[in-house]
Amino acid sequence: MNPLQNEIKYLKGVGEHRARFLNKLNIFTIGDLLEHFPRDYINRKAIVKITELRFHEHCSFVGVIVSIEKKHLPGKKTQLNVIISDGEDVLFCTWFRFGNWFLKQFVVGKQIWVSGVVTEFRGGPQIVHPEIEVLDNSGSTLDFWKTRSVLPVYPLTEGISMNVVRNLIYNAFELHSQQIEETLPEYLLEKYKFPHRRISLQKIHFSQHPEEVDKIKKRFAFEELFYTQIMLARSRYNHRKKLSGHQFILKKTYTTKLKESLPFQLTSAQKRVLREIVEDMTSSCQMNRLLQGDVGSGKTIVTVFAMLLALENGFQSVLMAPTEILVEQHFNSISRFLKNQPDIKIALLKGGSYKGKKEILQKIENGEINFIIGTHALIQKDTKFNNVGFVAIDEQHRFGVKQRAELSRKNHHPDLMYLSATPIPRSLALTVYGDLDVSILDELPPNRKEVKTLWYNSAKSKIVFDMVKKEIQNKKQIYIVCPLIEESEKMDLLDAETLFELISRKIYPEYKIAILHGKMKTSEKDAIMEKFKDGKIDVLVSTTVIEVGIDVPNASVMIIEHAERFGLSQLHQLRGRVGRGADKSYCYLIVYPPISEESRERLNTMLETNDGFKIAEKDLELRGPGDFFGTEQAGMPIYKHANIVRDRTLLKQARILAFDIIEKDFGLHLDINETLNKIYFREFHEREKLFDF
Repeated sequence: MNPLQNEIKYLKGVGEHRARFLNKLNIFTIGDLLEHFPRDYINRKAIVKITELRFHEHCSFVGVIVSIEKKHLPGKKTQLNVIISDGEDVLFCTWFRFGNWFLKQFVVGKQIWVSGVVTEFRGGPQIVHPEIEVLDNSGSTLDFWKTRSVLPVYPLTEGISMNVVRNLIYNAFELHSQQIEETLPEYLLEKYKFPHRRISLQKIHFSQHPEEVDKIKKRFAFEELFYTQIMLARSRYNHRKKLSGHQFILKKTYTTKLKESLPFQLTSAQKRVLREIVEDMTSSCQMNRLLQGDVGSGKTIVTVFAMLLALENGFQSVLMAPTEILVEQHFNSISRFLKNQPDIKIALLKGGSYKGKKEILQKIENGEINFIIGTHALIQKDTKFNNVGFVAIDEQHRFGVKQRAELSRKNHHPDLMYLSATPIPRSLALTVYGDLDVSILDELPPNRKEVKTLWYNSAKSKIVFDMVKKEIQNKKQIYIVCPLIEESEKMDLLDAETLFELISRKIYPEYKIAILHGKMKTSEKDAIMEKFKDGKIDVLVSTTVIEVGIDVPNASVMIIEHAERFGLSQLHQLRGRVGRGADKSYCYLIVYPPISEESRERLNTMLETNDGFKIAEKDLELRGPGDFFGTEQAGMPIYKHANIVRDRTLLKQARILAFDIIEKDFGLHLDINETLNKIYFREFHEREKLFDF
């Protein structure tokens, strides 16, 4: 085994205790340590004058400590001001939270590096809570680092200091640099002018020319994207070349009856997507398709047509969704669409035990049920299907890859369709779902109107409630959403229960108000939602439990309290609960100061567009791919070095190249792909199996 794969505790200077802290930084092996890259560099000799610093921009600066002041503020709070000079002017560094250990490191006359966003204070520059490092040549730092003009700045965790990380990096290179193996074939290094891996790592950690590092880091970003695309290309090749699906025949019996009974015309986008789906289902290959569409774009009716095509060929169809609310809405919608075809049997399958469930399971197993719509209960051991030919998975990003695979393995390679009402930027779709064909419903039905969105400071919330009252007087219904169920001691946020009391007693005492949140029993939630749908409730105060699942055409206003706390895509999903009828609808975003620049950007984006794909792109740009879905998805690539927003060009190059290589050499057996074969089958092949549906 390569020594770089040894546990980090065996590296000189680590041991069991320190290893536990390094694990928090996702450093488990010596190889992981070598790929723990600096996030910045200190240039001791860089001459940046304080007078050249610009307000509201991020800067890094080396100066000398000239003053240290600890001030006592009202309420037992303290403030620390450290004044730094470049010999001509001064920069204020201020902290409002600090411990004695932090205070002790500052000594007048010491050289210090600071990094942060420059703000204005008394007409001069200030950085609040900057990153710092006192540049002291004494102590336990290796002599090697004392002589360096440029020092790397690493991400840290509690129990691990900057000096420790630098020294461990030095030890790792001194002992193991010769064992660093190349992970890209020579023809790719030449094609992209990438330096070899050992040289690249050495320059990233020890370079005295930080300006060259960004170019070198591209090599590692490309490598991550490239191997992921190799995995997706192999998975797609498997689906297309090896897995034969059910070759359906378009008989136009049930499908034609549905088309003739619809009270509306299909949009051109729905017709286009249906042609793509029919082409897949009538081919000999297994369909493996992602259907993306904004809230209200008509994914459900498209899915019903696909289910009917399977039924025309004697097969069952399955639709799985993550919540009981969503499952019940699908069941009701599909039942309405098919009310003129009573011979089609539809069943609803939920988790837990309830009256009639055993009978439903028996009818599913013996084939009496044609359409099965359910939650995770569909992948339980006691759920056995008779002859499934089509599987649709809604809000599929809420399921892990293993859960999706579990359902698709229930029968012999049914056609698969994944639905997403959370628009996924193409760059992310290529990375996470690059093994799938993608269909996009990019057109809303003509009866859907854009929701007028406005945002107000919380001090002006009375204005909002007065405007909204007119909507209630016109017999329209209102959602009011806030982030918490009950008051939190840690965060000064308006919670649902407090808001419910305020709305029902002081703001709209003459109207029918109800509260809804995730801690309620399912039966309670169902009863409240039914009353709201039936118009028996005027105002519904809720947490984000209503993000998916409620379709109430008469609801014309969405008020979101503490809108600055929500992600862009979540705000858009909540806004999608209104505007489902023919009347003009509104979304009011109530924000509570202080508002960060990022929050302001999110709010302005909501005002500028109703396009879910533009919003998703912006959300991805602001939050980054790691947080985009809100919860980590099993099987989703987790990158150390690549960022699919910043590295879109690299992603495109990696994708084209990977798919071309796999088309010509699926098993990576050619001599020129020897390196690819070794690295891929050692480090990625197990993950590929997750996609083997």
